[in-house]
Amino acid sequence: MALAINKIHQGDCVNLLAKVEQGSVDLVFADPPFNIGYEYDVYDDSKQAEDYLSWCRQWIDGVYRALRPNGTFWLAIGDEYAAELKMEAQKAGFHCRSWVIWYYTFGVNCVNGFSRSHTHLFHFVKDKKNFTFNRINPQIRVKSARQLVYADNRANPDGRLPDNTWITRPQDAPFFLGFSPSHDTWYFARVAGTFKEREGFHGCQMPEQLLARIIRSSSRPQDLVLDPFGGSGTTMTVAKKLGRKWIGLELSGEYVRYINERLEKTEVGGAIDGSEDPIKSAPSTANGKRRKKPFDEKTQNIVINAYQMAGKGYPVDYLLCDKELNAAFVGECLKQGIGGNAYVWNRYLLRLRKSGSFPQSSQRPSSVTAEQMDRYGFASEVAWRLLAIDYRRTLDDILCSPEFAIEFDQLAAEFGPVGEEVSSLEYRLAALSIRKRSHAARELALKSYGDWTNKRKRIRKLRLGDSLRPLENPGVFVLCSGEVGFYVGESANMRRRVEQAMNNRNWLGLEPDSVAFIENDGGLPEKFALKSALAKRENPLLNCRLLVHESELVTDQI
Repeated sequence: MALAINKIHQGDCVNLLAKVEQGSVDLVFADPPFNIGYEYDVYDDSKQAEDYLSWCRQWIDGVYRALRPNGTFWLAIGDEYAAELKMEAQKAGFHCRSWVIWYYTFGVNCVNGFSRSHTHLFHFVKDKKNFTFNRINPQIRVKSARQLVYADNRANPDGRLPDNTWITRPQDAPFFLGFSPSHDTWYFARVAGTFKEREGFHGCQMPEQLLARIIRSSSRPQDLVLDPFGGSGTTMTVAKKLGRKWIGLELSGEYVRYINERLEKTEVGGAIDGSEDPIKSAPSTANGKRRKKPFDEKTQNIVINAYQMAGKGYPVDYLLCDKELNAAFVGECLKQGIGGNAYVWNRYLLRLRKSGSFPQSSQRPSSVTAEQMDRYGFASEVAWRLLAIDYRRTLDDILCSPEFAIEFDQLAAEFGPVGEEVSSLEYRLAALSIRKRSHAARELALKSYGDWTNKRKRIRKLRLGDSLRPLENPGVFVLCSGEVGFYVGESANMRRRVEQAMNNRNWLGLEPDSVAFIENDGGLPEKFALKSALAKRENPLLNCRLLVHESELVTDQI
């Protein structure tokens, strides 16, 4: 029987890896004992070299077996066995993509030698041509010289990919040492005993920021992440925060108990603890230029003219959603030699529109109907939510970046209706419709459905193995896995929508086992309000946060 997902399993990792469904895991992060005599709870960290390498060979083979053909394996290891374990992984069939040095403060002090202040991080893949690497995720990128030194408004605001030296608090390192957040030595402080994020039960706790970079770069939302050495539970905690599924293996029963306590306090979408992200904490360059005013009058006129020429009279939001119109608009901007990129000019276009000094659109596209929202709007909401967790960006940010928008389209298609053609334009417009309805929905929810929000009313519940005939009505439903509601939906026919989800492997991957529901034959605004009340009650993984909170996730704007 395969190991359950989103659970810590206690036992020897070699035996437990053999029980993981073959080819089911997307990402493995392993931080094994270094065989340096560290005092663990139940593990002997002083093996003979050949015994240690033989054991490592077994669990590495187990990792290879568990990973999908396009899976990724990250290995953290000390100096003593770094070269040997790199060779063992390659013998197992892995290809090494990067050899990263994690440089940290609060290193181990040595009496007769130099203090230990680094760990090796090996980035392996099974297939050197087919693997996940999310190069467009802004949370793994760093500021470019054009941004930090020249303060150029046309620079890509998401920066560039870092080299394989990672530093998350560069202000702690003297500039002349050459450390930079863009190199192949990653600078994350170890989680010292005085740190707020310190859990206290494990002496080798990994920083959440380090795991976040790895998980964001090498997996996608709802992918399965596995850690064969659960330890302090950081991998599972960060995977949960970032909307991934996870499996943890841990030898110590006591550590398992502590990890479970830590995970119970962890919310999906929660902030990553620890040292600030380099994107936010990178210091300004001493000789850098001051930030310029956004753009001059000439640039403003070029952008407005480009919109008028390419937009065919449609509103700005519609132009952002229509790939062909948007490409034409950006092309017109670039023809005028003003540099920049699609994200820069789309964001500037939004700023001009919001300033009020903008020409009125002549075309009014039809609004998204209740039937269309019922048919595919739910997939737009899921895609938006998962990207908001992973990229920490607003819906405007997603639609302004062609690369982000394509990722949004792919996620929407994965969770959308099976066997039906839904265009990217339809998915994007549905997301805008959800945003537009959300504020009114929250207000109406507080006014009319407070009893549901405060759990003063019970909700009827069905197991998914039972007849779904009671769902054959309009209303609002909650898909549940155990006691956790992970998605709140509204539909003119709840049974059809639930069955639709059960025919989609991505929904089934969330392991739904029951559905709670409330019949409601009112219009879409009423259903959205009730949906908002239940979303506030359940705090589900896959619902737009606007249904619950006052605003989208706040990020830096241009």
